[in-house]
Amino acid sequence: TSRDRVVARLTIRDELRTVGGALHGGTLMAFADTIGAVATVLNLPAGAGTTTLESKTNFFAAGRSGLVRAESTPLHRGKRTMVWQTKVTDESGRMLSLTTQTQMVLT
Repeated sequence: TSRDRVVARLTIRDELRTVGGALHGGTLMAFADTIGAVATVLNLPAGAGTTTLESKTNFFAAGRSGLVRAESTPLHRGKRTMVWQTKVTDESGRMLSLTTQTQMVLT
C-alpha cells in the first residue's frame, strides 16, 4: 500500500454470499468503496476529509470461495476531487468487478 496503490483482501464468508452462493454484489461495491476511500485519505492534505460523490461498478464474474483482492489506483488527484479505479479479482486473478469512484475532498 502506498499513495499510488492500495491493496486489500477479503475472505468470502457465508454471511457475504447470496442465496445462490456467490459473493453479493453489494459486498464487492462496499469493499471497493472502502479501498478507494482509504486511497484518498492517504493523499489528502493535513486536516482534510473525504466522502464518496459517485461510484460505478461493473460486474464480470461471481466469487464463490477463498479470498478476493482489491487494488485501487488513481485516475485523478485534484484539490477538490479524486477519482479512483478499483479492480477486484479472485485468487486465480479473474476480474470480478471494476469500480470507478469520485471522492470529494472536504476542507
